[in-house]
Amino acid sequence: MGGESTTRTAPRGGGTGKAPAGGRTGQRLSGLAVALGMVLFLGGFAWAAVVYRPYTVPTSSMSPTIGIGDRVLAQRVDGEEVRRGDVVVFHDRTWVADAPVVKRVVAVGGDTVSCCTRGRLTVNGKQIDEPYLKGGPAELTGFTTVKVPEGRLFLLGDERQGSLDSTAHLTDAARGTVARTDVTARVDSVIWPMKGMLERPTGFAELGALSQPGPLRTIIALIVAGAVLVLAGGAYGPVARLLGGGRGRTRTEPARAR
Repeated sequence: MGGESTTRTAPRGGGTGKAPAGGRTGQRLSGLAVALGMVLFLGGFAWAAVVYRPYTVPTSSMSPTIGIGDRVLAQRVDGEEVRRGDVVVFHDRTWVADAPVVKRVVAVGGDTVSCCTRGRLTVNGKQIDEPYLKGGPAELTGFTTVKVPEGRLFLLGDERQGSLDSTAHLTDAARGTVARTDVTARVDSVIWPMKGMLERPTGFAELGALSQPGPLRTIIALIVAGAVLVLAGGAYGPVARLLGGGRGRTRTEPARAR
């Protein structure tokens, strides 16, 4: 009898075929995670593109809140939605021709605004606490009391000494005020450098409701969650193969004589 022997490799798990790494259920779940992640990731960016518009602020007139050259995200809003304390983007040809301007709304139609009482801006007889000035001076020179007409806004830069704002246009027909309809967006966040969401103008809360922040935090959460799901789903297969590598070693049957 011959002394030949045969060696046969036993399939993994005793089956006739090679199951995918991690099993079929795991593969399906990882594919679902990738698909859902892509929806969240791309959907977040699409939502942001619809709701927000980026701007670069070319001057230091909004310092220290927004520095020169800072990149901001501004939510597209109707001028009627603007409230006291908002930092807004607007177009007014009597201020700057063919360029957007970024300033803070300190008074709305019907308000009486003046400066200053004990170093603070005064609106409707109330002294306004403005912590976003970070200790900078709030006092303005040559600023007389202004009654803001209905449908218009009075705006200041946070850099009160050098900003070309409503106080620089007091001799205009509108006495430095800007129409609500000229507002195109409200700034929510400084994204470069990453300073985050603007500080809430709580000093104006006694005069009326403040604007609520836009959906930027929710959008960021969707984008981050989507990225995590895509990465986790994509990594499932390689990780499963790596962990299962030690279990699928080749087994040989004993030699058989013929």
